[in-house]
Amino acid sequence: MTPRYEGILPTMKRYRRTILATCCVPWNADFSFAEEIFRRQIRHLIAHGIRDLYIFGTAGEGYAVTESQFDEITRVFLDETRGDDVQSMVGLISLSLPAIIERIERAKDMGARRFQLSLPSWGALNDAEVKTFFRETCGRFPECEFLHYNLMRVGRILTGEEYGRLSADHANLVATKNSTADEARLRSLMDDAPQLQHFITEAGFAKGAMMGECGFLVSVASTNFARTHDYFRAGCERDSATLNAMAEGVEGMIADLKAAVADNAHMDGAFDKMYCRVHDDAFPLRLLPPYSSVSESAFLRYVELLRKNHPSWLPNSRLA
Repeated sequence: MTPRYEGILPTMKRYRRTILATCCVPWNADFSFAEEIFRRQIRHLIAHGIRDLYIFGTAGEGYAVTESQFDEITRVFLDETRGDDVQSMVGLISLSLPAIIERIERAKDMGARRFQLSLPSWGALNDAEVKTFFRETCGRFPECEFLHYNLMRVGRILTGEEYGRLSADHANLVATKNSTADEARLRSLMDDAPQLQHFITEAGFAKGAMMGECGFLVSVASTNFARTHDYFRAGCERDSATLNAMAEGVEGMIADLKAAVADNAHMDGAFDKMYCRVHDDAFPLRLLPPYSSVSESAFLRYVELLRKNHPSWLPNSRLA
């Protein structure tokens, strides 16, 4: 059942105000797709009121999957997210714009209508190339909705002003995803592209929510879904005291995560799979090669730090 947030007005933005969460891809020891564990993860998220889900961001190893893996996993993901009030989104990370277009076409044939775009990263796109990229994705598929994942790995960060211009050209550009706590950048997103729903991670969400309506891109806080909803509710109600207190707790968890992992791993997916493992003992930590996974000992150190320093962020329910 989706939690109801009292006193929250309907959004005037192009995408609903909500909690957005990734679905990590579990791999067997031979690096084949662990389908049943993946299905169980999605059902667990939905059962706890997380109804806006995506695959193939950086945490979901969208940069690493083959075309056959993309198709197989997308098909399963869409099958599990067909329920009422569930919105699914397919991530697109590639150096090749034609490959991105082909993935959209194949996912559309499977029933996908929402996509998460990342700019190609072999070289940072210039302004004309950015315009071309959005024309050949948003413009080519007007029947679909697109969120842009704004990350420095691609060599440039789009500003609020740039989003304002792009959204004027493309009515189906509906949202952005930003991992930032920089107040000037947050203010630009809110003021210069107010029609888009901007999804912000924990530290930035506490600040952005006080500036205006924004969505919550959950990461480290996903270890306890009840507290995830509390955090989101506080943002929607602009409860600064609760936001600041919870943001401080999240900051402590991130510090403990870094202490536990050290230089054991560095990819986003390595950390997000730890959050999945907190809920499900069977969820594997491994990443597709060549990237290093978090070791079992590092994961256990993190769980111990959670128990010691942040017990309220441990799961209120677990999978067997």
